[in-house]
Amino acid sequence: MKGQGLHDPKGELFAYLEGNVLYTLEGEATGRLDGEYIVDMTGNRIWRVEGDGVYSLETSEVVGYFSSSAPGTR
Repeated sequence: MKGQGLHDPKGELFAYLEGNVLYTLEGEATGRLDGEYIVDMTGNRIWRVEGDGVYSLETSEVVGYFSSSAPGTR
């Protein structure tokens, strides 16, 4: 199944979303999409999602953005 790639502001892929689970490039589940937030595996909010943009909770600085799909399959 293809997911959405999560890219940093420079365009480098650093994670991907498959369903509502966020994975590292090594395939380790690191968080999940919960409404308008990315939360860690224990449910703590770590980033805010607005459209395709992902933002820091503290400073609203851009963490990255979701692409239409991540390369490869899982």
